[in-house]
Amino acid sequence: VQLQASGGGLVQAGGSLRLSCAASGRTFSSYAMGWFRQAPGKERDFVAAINWSGGSTYYADSVKGRFTISRDNAKNTVYLQMNSLKPEDTAVYYCAADSYGVLEKRTAGKRDEYDYWGQGTLVTVSS
Repeated sequence: VQLQASGGGLVQAGGSLRLSCAASGRTFSSYAMGWFRQAPGKERDFVAAINWSGGSTYYADSVKGRFTISRDNAKNTVYLQMNSLKPEDTAVYYCAADSYGVLEKRTAGKRDEYDYWGQGTLVTVSS
């Protein structure tokens, strides 16, 4: 599967952005999906994840209550709605796909769980 992330940009603190990740292939609905982010000079960190059905979601503590992950299997797309953005949210955001389809809380944040990665989209939050 190929993943294409989009929707990044420059926004002021307190603002909102919605990222999209479009997937190719007919098996998208069977994949669990995740969002990660990488700030300059830092490791790639987990942001949010969603199981194949959309029935289970997981979030990093740093974004809980501000970000929402969702998916539209008919459109082969996963979204990340980001509200109340902070300067520390500035990073390149990556979407990823897990072919097993089902993530657990203990595994959702592990990069090794994911089989496919998109190219990233830059989010810059100004203070």
